[in-house]
Amino acid sequence: MPDATQAHLHIALPKGRMQQGVFDLLAAAGVPVRVGARGYRPTVGLPDVTAKLLKPQNVVEMLDAGTRDLGFAGADWVFEKGASLVEVLDTELDPVRIVAAAPEDMAWPPDRPVRIASEYERATKAWIERTGLEASFIRTYGATEVFPPEDADCIVDNTATGSTLAANRLVILEDLMRSSTRLYASEQAWADPGKRARIEDLALLIRSVIEARSRVMLEVNVAADQLEAVVDLLPCMRHPTVGRLYGEEGYAVKAAVPRKTLASLLPALRAAGATDLVVTPCAQIVP
Repeated sequence: MPDATQAHLHIALPKGRMQQGVFDLLAAAGVPVRVGARGYRPTVGLPDVTAKLLKPQNVVEMLDAGTRDLGFAGADWVFEKGASLVEVLDTELDPVRIVAAAPEDMAWPPDRPVRIASEYERATKAWIERTGLEASFIRTYGATEVFPPEDADCIVDNTATGSTLAANRLVILEDLMRSSTRLYASEQAWADPGKRARIEDLALLIRSVIEARSRVMLEVNVAADQLEAVVDLLPCMRHPTVGRLYGEEGYAVKAAVPRKTLASLLPALRAAGATDLVVTPCAQIVP
């Protein structure tokens, strides 16, 4: 039975391109989200939690206003809104760069005032001030990359791969910041011990999934005289788990290793004497 005295949380979930990634992350953490007939007020698999679907920009605004206790939003919009929020964790979803870009055949900087088009007014004006450009700002509402060269000289926009910029014959002048989907708390909720404890508990669950996605469980068998050589190769979190095999004929070794190391690690382990190598995915890892 849930604790009747626990703090009630108001969570803001992002609507749009961030939504599915956040929902999948929460489900993997054991916190499913169900969107019913009242599509903007989903149910969350935690007691005493009220959820609402909002555009990421509005998530930032409601957190800043204190009407939502925690929510998911892009770091770019937290900066753009000038919001004073507590970053609880980086989900590493939807990574993008905020960049300044101009037509590839344009001399930069031009010897005249520059027209800069962007949805990011605050980031753009900060760049203008830092670089000393003589420039005017043009607000866009999507499809910023189509403004140059007729309607703007350059843009400030987000990019994941750079392919859209390249397709529009734009080249990156400068990286302004990096952004991703992150979990934020309002300053009011973070200052409340009961709410902060619940937010930290949820962050622990989410972080365990993020950690697990970057690692796999590796199990090998190895003879006693080759044990040290195999253990020395393992990039485990702390120390591997080592147990005797049945019949005292060597050891079984288990470790959670970074997924990205497998291509070089498996051949090296085999060369060092490891046998019966088994790799399995991890669901959650709590260090």
